[in-house]
Amino acid sequence: MNFGPYLNDFMGKWSVDRLLFDRHSGLEGHFIGHAVFTAGEKGLVYHETGRLSYGPGPAMTATRGYLWRAQDGRIIVDHADGRPFHSFDPAAPEADHWCDPDSYKVRYSFAEWPLWRAQWVVTGPRKDYTMTSLYSPG
Repeated sequence: MNFGPYLNDFMGKWSVDRLLFDRHSGLEGHFIGHAVFTAGEKGLVYHETGRLSYGPGPAMTATRGYLWRAQDGRIIVDHADGRPFHSFDPAAPEADHWCDPDSYKVRYSFAEWPLWRAQWVVTGPRKDYTMTSLYSPG
């Protein structure tokens, strides 16, 4: 199935190594797991699972899901339930998302493809953290 330029390149399994730093609490987190992009009705279904260690607490299983689709030269990323999340132009891969009262800003980097990164900077009265994810094939 062809979902348009760029999107098909994500199909398959990715290793995920994610670092988090919460400026409110001063705690650090580390997620190690896998993400899989599979063909869905209108685009790719993203499912991630792994182990998250956060601060001094015990490691826990963490999962998340999204829907990725191509539209008008952009990649649209929605939450797993279909609610809008953000979109970006692959040639200028940055996006903003407002989740009242906090601001989410993401910058993707595909310069070392097939390694790629997503860095989120989240700021606001409730949240203040940076989360950087490195994706590698397999």
